[in-house]
Amino acid sequence: MYDTNKYDVSIIGGGLAGLTLSIQLKKSGYSVALFEKEKYPFHKVCGEYVSLESWDFLTGLGLPLANMNLPVIKKIIVSSPDGNFLQQDLPLGGFGISRYTLDDELKKIAVATGVVLHEHCKVESVFFVNEKFNLETSAGKFSCDICCGSFGKRSNLDLQLKRNFIAKKNNKLNNYIGVKYHIKTNFPADTIALHNFKDGYCGISKIEEGKYCLCYLTNAANLKSNNNSIAALEKNVLYQNKYLKNIFENCEMLYESPVTISQVSFTKKTQIENHLLLLGDAAGMITPLCGNGMSMALRSSKIAAGFIDNFLQKKISRDEMENRYRKKWQQTFANRLVAGRLIQSMFGKKWITNSFIGLMKQLPSLTKALIKQTHGKPF
Repeated sequence: MYDTNKYDVSIIGGGLAGLTLSIQLKKSGYSVALFEKEKYPFHKVCGEYVSLESWDFLTGLGLPLANMNLPVIKKIIVSSPDGNFLQQDLPLGGFGISRYTLDDELKKIAVATGVVLHEHCKVESVFFVNEKFNLETSAGKFSCDICCGSFGKRSNLDLQLKRNFIAKKNNKLNNYIGVKYHIKTNFPADTIALHNFKDGYCGISKIEEGKYCLCYLTNAANLKSNNNSIAALEKNVLYQNKYLKNIFENCEMLYESPVTISQVSFTKKTQIENHLLLLGDAAGMITPLCGNGMSMALRSSKIAAGFIDNFLQKKISRDEMENRYRKKWQQTFANRLVAGRLIQSMFGKKWITNSFIGLMKQLPSLTKALIKQTHGKPF
């Protein structure tokens, strides 16, 4: 028998989806436990641009965005490795905020709301038995009626659940690395730039306190061909784009070393695994060139919260909850994911990137249509 702590809902992973889901469910009157393997605040590899579609949702949870003096981003620049570039207005736009700040502020709201937070706690395993979930963690054993997975891009639980994307051989969609810095530099506060280089791209945009997020994504082979040295990769490859060379050579680095992540996969994922409801990157990653995973994670938490509430009120069965969540998730994000993979395929190779940017400059209506695919509607 399990000697457990019992909750209505347990959430594995305290990123944006996990934190906001916990707040919504606690405000609805349920007992909620949230498990996070790190201790707040901490840095994550992330572009740190949030579409304005998420503004009302976050403020509704109690986050005082209007008082945080955050940069509002209304323009985008896209450059090719040889320096050709496109500048375009963003019809909806976004705002800049670091994950270090955003996650920590949401954590404070969650705790104040009554969510039971287990920080620096690793979930070793989760099993569904007799309509209950049993969790084994570094903080002890727990049980719950509903369990949600918001454990990011890759987790030990993906292996335990034998998820299909984990077993796939390395290919162009499932073996990326991400590298992030915070810097001080001279760059327009209302603009986000995506500068392309061989087999990758780098974004820069302003966040809080006069800082900028500089984050790039490339495939593992690109790093390997540079002796697995990030410094060599940047000098030998990223510097071939004159805009990136200028940024790296003239900025003030605020980290002693960058934050990194490996084995990033953009292959399709499932939204339900052994009755776990998966959210955010655990349910499906959106490519940086097609919007932002931050708003996608936030919206997925709102979708999940509604169906979980209906289940716990016994208005729908577990199967109905899972099927409705999966269907709504697909309706909301599937086209965005497809568009992201399509746009990503146009970048990374010098001649393709240059030709694509040239085409976009000649066809502004196409450019606007693609940008529209990168931002959802306010929710």
